[in-house]
Amino acid sequence: QVQLVESGGGLVQPGGSLRLSCVASGRFFSINTMGWYRQAPGKQRELVATITSGRTTNYAGFVKGRFTISRDNAKNTVYLQMNSLKPEDTAVYYCNAYVLITTMKGYWGQGTQVTVSS
Repeated sequence: QVQLVESGGGLVQPGGSLRLSCVASGRFFSINTMGWYRQAPGKQRELVATITSGRTTNYAGFVKGRFTISRDNAKNTVYLQMNSLKPEDTAVYYCNAYVLITTMKGYWGQGTQVTVSS
């Protein structure tokens, strides 16, 4: 079984920064693409950013250079550095990873709350 555990969420003022982390654990051969998604109340879950094992990145348009995704393959960890946060960034942020066991399968973390408010 694969587990993804997020951390780093919290309450921050507009313009502030947060760094999210997500660690994958369990028995698997490798991790392919890892990413961050978010879901605000009453809205669908949406892509924030993804990063491949070769560190090719993809960002949603609303990121606009404010967020940076990175990963440490040796630690099976993906990060999301969020700067210049806005109230509309308030959401539960979920980690996602495609993991190879016998086949490639996607897994989700439990989510971490990010609240941007003064």
